[in-house]
Amino acid sequence: MAIELFNNGRHICLMFSDLADEDGESVQSNQFLIVEGDNGILLDPGGVLTYNELYMAMSKYFPPKQLQYIFASHADPDIIASLPRWLNGSQTKLLISRIWSRFVPHFCPQGKTEDRIIALPDEGTLFPFGTTTFQILPAHFLHAEGNLQFYDPTSRILFSGDMGASMMKPEHAAAIVTDFDSHVPYMKGFHTRYMVSNKVCRYWAAMVREIDPEWIVPQHGAPMKGRQVITRFLDWIDTLDCGVDLMTRSMYMPPHKVSIAL
Repeated sequence: MAIELFNNGRHICLMFSDLADEDGESVQSNQFLIVEGDNGILLDPGGVLTYNELYMAMSKYFPPKQLQYIFASHADPDIIASLPRWLNGSQTKLLISRIWSRFVPHFCPQGKTEDRIIALPDEGTLFPFGTTTFQILPAHFLHAEGNLQFYDPTSRILFSGDMGASMMKPEHAAAIVTDFDSHVPYMKGFHTRYMVSNKVCRYWAAMVREIDPEWIVPQHGAPMKGRQVITRFLDWIDTLDCGVDLMTRSMYMPPHKVSIAL
């Protein structure tokens, strides 16, 4: 089901939180569609399980075959495993970090990605589309080496990829975070493992304070809205030890037993 995050009549931001497998075998993930006039941009469209629902939702606003762009924050399967179907079903081009631009063809039949990948620079870029100039922001190592985020200044939504992600069931991911303290347990384990270091988190938080978004909407879990919640989140991530901060020599030892079920 589409969740309308913003709509001023011409510029619409939709979130989908329940399109992936609901049997517990796959991680919950969000997909996003920005409609701008008579076209749009699809953000982190997900795996093959999401394709049909997104295609149908898009058809309410413009012919899906006319979709011009897909943006991928990074190249994980839950981000763009559905790419071959979008390339076959539309005229879209993929916007992705230059680091991943040469890996993406491995998702697709030979020749399908030719002239359809736009490799984005490490520093990000302004991206004019319709009446809006979006900002594609650097977010490297949060968690991918080539990681980018998408800021919509019209809706003031920062589509933050894995930063701000929370691990929860699809039916809970649609609810806007109102109590930050009670939300932290859904985020902490993910961020301590997937974010590379506190140093990078601090750089990212400083950048986000500059753009001052109204929303931070991650690719997993619930969206955050409003100055109070977003400030609390930025303060929290500013001081979080994570990734290599937590590594010790004891974590790099040869194994001496079978620890999996075969």
